[in-house]
Amino acid sequence: MWFRNVRVFRFTKPFDISAEALEEKLQADAFKPCGPQETSRQGWVPPLGKHGEQLVHSAGGYHLIALRKEEKILPGPVVKEAVEERAEAIELEQSRKVRRKEKDEIKEQVMLEMLPQAFSKNRRCFAYLAPQDGVLVVDAGSSKQAEDLASTLRKSLGSLPVRPPALEQAPAFTFTGWLNESIDLPATITLGNECELKDPSEDGGVVRCKGLDLKADEIRNHLDAGMQVTRLALTWDENVSFVLDEEFGIRRLKFGETIQEQLDDVDVDDAVAKFDTAFTIMTLELAKLIPGLLEAMGGEDRSAIIEE
Repeated sequence: MWFRNVRVFRFTKPFDISAEALEEKLQADAFKPCGPQETSRQGWVPPLGKHGEQLVHSAGGYHLIALRKEEKILPGPVVKEAVEERAEAIELEQSRKVRRKEKDEIKEQVMLEMLPQAFSKNRRCFAYLAPQDGVLVVDAGSSKQAEDLASTLRKSLGSLPVRPPALEQAPAFTFTGWLNESIDLPATITLGNECELKDPSEDGGVVRCKGLDLKADEIRNHLDAGMQVTRLALTWDENVSFVLDEEFGIRRLKFGETIQEQLDDVDVDDAVAKFDTAFTIMTLELAKLIPGLLEAMGGEDRSAIIEE
């Protein structure tokens, strides 16, 4: 159980919920497969997959949940071909032109007929609630996917007072400062070999660098030309490597050997016990990484957060 990406939401006021209460709320929106005429459906599923039945897996006060989305796949070219064939048949039989509005109606009918035989694409998105840390953490590669999960969770709970963390200074400002050395790089952070630079002008270009020394003259020249760093590969405390973007999105999260060894040292053959151990190790590590990164990025604006 290792997240590959991290999108963080901050609770804007004190929030707590027991595993039992959360389970009850999610059961009302448990996943059900698409019906014959449905193009998509989503709902909550057991995080443990076939190894569990509960919709909430809790450990150390952290509540892990999983949202499953099923989408029916109808290849565009196949639908288009069927629509054209039917439109041509109508034109030949009735000696008239089939207009766009009628073609749209034909398309809807074709899709309804094809849906029951369509293949399904399934995707699971994991997240955990950490009330004691004041965050919701989502394993999502994009802000939209994370927002979709948060929105669905809000619907299931009736209320979910969260928002992305508000930083005191723009991440691009901090990233750029680290590379041009106008801002000291924290001792807990090591630069990787990948970054993205953008020209802030309206029609500015983008430069993506990979496998380079980020302190090299090539990078410095782009910075001197006014480009800003919007994505940066980092290693935290020599244990966790990732790429951090200007939305405070953590991508390609990879835990180091030291953390992996902690799991290897646990002598368990049971899949559930191993899952639980990995989840505990991961959440404890992210409980240090997330606030540490927020502080390293210049601090969090908590003026709109209601404290206890």
